[in-house]
Amino acid sequence: MTGEQLTQSFWERHSNPKSGWTRVLSYPILMISLYRHNWKLLGLTVLFVIVNPVLFPKPDPDKVGDSWMYKGVLGEQLWLAHGDKSGYPNALNRLNVPIFLYGLYSAYRQQPRKTAICTVLSAGLKFWFVGEMVRYYEANQAAEAA
Repeated sequence: MTGEQLTQSFWERHSNPKSGWTRVLSYPILMISLYRHNWKLLGLTVLFVIVNPVLFPKPDPDKVGDSWMYKGVLGEQLWLAHGDKSGYPNALNRLNVPIFLYGLYSAYRQQPRKTAICTVLSAGLKFWFVGEMVRYYEANQAAEAA
């Protein structure tokens, strides 16, 4: 299997909505395990996040074709291949990095309010980004249909 085929297989499997939504669920578990200093749970959560994109089979487009998460992943794939990564919506990712890192620090230091605020802000920015990827995907689909 070539590198290009591996990359395509990765994106196909990652586009399964179960992949995206279980990654969403892993975020609070990551923060809780760090907050509680539960290193085993933290390690298992990090491992899950790493292998998650290939855990699920390629979805049937007829069954998941209108799924928000499915469109978000396909939009991200298109955007990474063809989009402008210097401005918006990548600004959402750049803004998210310090918030996410401060959230990790706050969780480690067991600062519940700061941890909760950073977790909500970081998740909100990620959902905003995925929403932009859905719009990017839909715009590309409409352009192809025209």
